[in-house]
Amino acid sequence: MHILCTLAQVYIIVLLARVVLSWFPISPGSALSSVFNVLYRLTEPVLGPLRRVLPPVGLGGMGLDLSPIIVFFVIQILVIPALCR
Repeated sequence: MHILCTLAQVYIIVLLARVVLSWFPISPGSALSSVFNVLYRLTEPVLGPLRRVLPPVGLGGMGLDLSPIIVFFVIQILVIPALCR
């Protein structure tokens, strides 16, 4: 169980890193692009299906993607307490 607890905590860090990197323009082929691609591959299997059910919320001409927030809270409130006893 300790390994699963650690993996859940690491996944939160990966998720937060993806969110932060998504705020900045990333040049294709750069080192940062490679990092973002890895983060994308790790998080998109969870975020993609949720995003299809919950579209971005309109916010002053742009869309706010709520899927990372929901995944973050589900992991923090349900998964980590269940695994990290």
